[in-house]
This record gives sequence, structure tokens and C-alpha cells, in this order.
Amino acid sequence: MPEISAPRPVLSKFRLSILMLAAVYPFVTTILYVLMPLTDGWPLWERTALLAPIMVFSIVYGIAPTIQQRFAWFILRQPRPAIA
Repeated sequence: MPEISAPRPVLSKFRLSILMLAAVYPFVTTILYVLMPLTDGWPLWERTALLAPIMVFSIVYGIAPTIQQRFAWFILRQPRPAIA
């Protein structure tokens, strides 16, 4: 007899995108405020070449895992866990 498994939670990409936007926008804006004076006179492509790796690695290794860990209940449309 096959085992009956519990239904899998439904991932809300919209909720995840809202959380990512809320975290990434201020992060990128802060990076730009820091880098703009340091790269005054640089062509746009050079600024972008400096900004992109900082942004990508920060999102992949910092922001996204933190959001997925702390807000999994929200992204998966589950009730908020009780705070112990």
C-alpha cells in the first residue's frame, strides 16, 4: 500500500519577490551612494563591473538565504510560527 504524503506547501513567487525587492532596493541604493564618489569620472560600464559582483554575491549568499530562512512561513503561505 503506498504511503500518503502530506500536501506540499505552495511557494508564492509574488511574496518572495516583494520581500526581495524590500531588501535589495535599499542595499543597492546604499552601494551606489558609497561607490559613486569613489568612481567619479568612471564610465558607466566600469561602475557596473564593480557594482554587479558585489550585488550578486551579497544577494546569493546573504540576502536571499536570510529571507528564505526568516520568512519561509510567509513565502510558503503558512501560519506564522509562534515565537518561543
